[in-house]
Amino acid sequence: MKKQEQHQPVFLDEVIQYLAINPQGIYVDATFGRGGHSRSLLQKLGSHGRLLVIDKDPAAIASAQQLAVQDLRVEVHDGSFTCIAAVIKEKEIKEKINGILFDLGVSSPQLDQAERGFSFLRDGPLDMRMDPRSGISAAEWIQTVREEDMVRIFKEYGEERYAKRIARAIAHLRNETSITTTKQLADIVSEAHPHWEKHKHPATRVFQAIRIWINNEFGELTMALKQSLEGLAVGGRLAVISFHSLEDRIVKQFIREQACEPNALKCLPMTTPAHFQPRLKVLTRGIKADAQKIDENPRCRSAVLRVAEKIR
Repeated sequence: MKKQEQHQPVFLDEVIQYLAINPQGIYVDATFGRGGHSRSLLQKLGSHGRLLVIDKDPAAIASAQQLAVQDLRVEVHDGSFTCIAAVIKEKEIKEKINGILFDLGVSSPQLDQAERGFSFLRDGPLDMRMDPRSGISAAEWIQTVREEDMVRIFKEYGEERYAKRIARAIAHLRNETSITTTKQLADIVSEAHPHWEKHKHPATRVFQAIRIWINNEFGELTMALKQSLEGLAVGGRLAVISFHSLEDRIVKQFIREQACEPNALKCLPMTTPAHFQPRLKVLTRGIKADAQKIDENPRCRSAVLRVAEKIR
């Protein structure tokens, strides 16, 4: 029963509430996953509503295509959510979208499948690619990356304070044998890590950092947020669920800048007042799950939901 609970979409009720569904509107689920949010959204859409779903995970696309066969209001787009601009152009829906949802990070099904290589709790090939059809695997990256670059990435994307010590251990071991499985890497990190945090696996931050780097998660998120703003209609809403402080910081900063909040603007160069006309209005400043929601769905523990509305 617990396993099923972990597959429940995070902030489902809140997402539906804050998107304020227009039954005849156009919506985009930019991270379809297994469609938990999409299916609930479809229940609110009328016969002329449209739902465009995007994902670059082949398993997610297969699930989305099954849904599209059952419901003609669904259109499936295979690729990174950085294809939002191309979808907007193809469908001629610039400034016509009523709501866009991003549910960031790695999904529960991806973590549960050992062969995807995301989890340090399940031994499998060290892959970590959201789209295993392109790019290099984590194993390939580990084998070729310079030690100093490894240190930087562990620090920047994992906030790992022992990055240098862990990178040195990985570099030493890879000269003796290829590091090709999640267990191998997790064991190396665990042995090199001098201070284990309570209730947190010592490899958590390193696995996060590698995954973010391999999938260019921050670069793609920054690009997709900008594209989303061009697609939203006035009154359309942007909802983003993040799962760690680094990606939430990107979302928060983007919304603050577009809402022209003083804290975001004070570090920007001086320019004409017209440049600072707000395009977004902040609707939530970071919703977090309460104890009951966390108990019902442990994946909520680190989740933050931010919502903004386009005003011009």
